[in-house]
Amino acid sequence: MESFETIVGPATEVHGRLVANESLRIDGSVIGNIEARQGKNVSIALGRTGVVQGDIYAFRVLVAGRVEGNIYAVERVELHEGAEVRGDITYGQLGIEHGAKLNGLMISRNGEEPEGLVDSSAVFQANWAKIKSR
Repeated sequence: MESFETIVGPATEVHGRLVANESLRIDGSVIGNIEARQGKNVSIALGRTGVVQGDIYAFRVLVAGRVEGNIYAVERVELHEGAEVRGDITYGQLGIEHGAKLNGLMISRNGEEPEGLVDSSAVFQANWAKIKSR
């Protein structure tokens, strides 16, 4: 059972980078990346009406809504019925319910820390460098 200290309601739309120190539930829209502070066991939950257009970096990610971006979870990713993810998922453990949709790669961490997770800006810089070198 998760406990969420912050909730983005269904009538709310957030634009820009969102950094969470505590668990966060999203029932509205977030246009931008969502990042959990390093060393915190922060869960990010996306309700059925929730939409994220950006990447999600967290300890645990629970999705029942729509994500258009990549998901990076240290511990676990859960895709619940009705979830739709258009992007890659990097995970420690993965749970997918019947009726969830994924259009992307599933990448197991195999017990390793995700590259660059020490600082969220380092993750962005590393990914940007890869894109520019193509």
